[in-house]
Amino acid sequence: MPTCGGCLPKKARCLAQTKGTSSDKARLIEALRDSCCLSDLLKASCLPKSVFYYHRTKLESDDKYADLKQRITELYHQHKGRYGYRRVTAALKYLGIHHNHKLIAKLMRQMKLSAKIRRQKYRSYKGQQGKIAKNHLKRQFYSGHPHKRWLTDITEFKVGDNKLYLSPILDCYNNEIVSYTLSRRPTYDLVSKMLDDALAKTKACRDKALMLHSDQGWHYQLRQFGQVLKQHGIKQSMSRKGNCLDNALMEGFFGTLKCETIYIEKPQTIEDLEQQIHEYIHYYNNERIQMKLKGLSPVQYRTQSLG
Repeated sequence: MPTCGGCLPKKARCLAQTKGTSSDKARLIEALRDSCCLSDLLKASCLPKSVFYYHRTKLESDDKYADLKQRITELYHQHKGRYGYRRVTAALKYLGIHHNHKLIAKLMRQMKLSAKIRRQKYRSYKGQQGKIAKNHLKRQFYSGHPHKRWLTDITEFKVGDNKLYLSPILDCYNNEIVSYTLSRRPTYDLVSKMLDDALAKTKACRDKALMLHSDQGWHYQLRQFGQVLKQHGIKQSMSRKGNCLDNALMEGFFGTLKCETIYIEKPQTIEDLEQQIHEYIHYYNNERIQMKLKGLSPVQYRTQSLG
């Protein structure tokens, strides 16, 4: 143990004059212990040994999760506030840091870190414009293989007086966005290009029993849309009129997308929004973990299962 031969450093001699609390004195004593013996420091501060150890234990307890809090904060801001305590827990586990989700939730509450929240919906239904397909999906959103059940829909974004429309295809196997298109107007090209891109991208690995499910939007009722599906052996399925739950998985993606882009980053122009959506979908497919996918991103889950 270090000794000071009865000659305390200037800071230690000040302990006798300090008017701080016992906690303040204990903190100062702990900082000086490398250069002075504890008994002299306690004597100079008039602080009983038991009181010092009580406050030191309390200080250590308060700082017990300092490193963990730092890692939580880094993850939270890395993902721009999109992760709640469940995803933070899973992300920490992926890094080899194992803690109960209840502890992570408690620490995030203390630090006032919470995931952002949602919503808005574009309606493309304009009455019967063509053929209405049966609801073959029947809310069976689970798929044991890639490219067996696809979902699609259109959602609308607004920035000032300007609008932007997004049309994606989501694979029920791993919630991956197979393809998507963006347009300033909700024309048929928005849907046809999305479908063409998805078919070209998955040609070599697409399931022969593929089903594509949508709502009864006018785009999906058109004869040319149905013909493309038929040419590729794809069964068409549609939600019942006015029943958004029949396409709930797609609705959930739109809610998450809006919550984690425009509600967080607040784009000032349509061009900013377009760039954010491109970046987000890449992030969503490749980096954003999902609990139902065993804490993996959609692409990680697909490549792991195929490997």
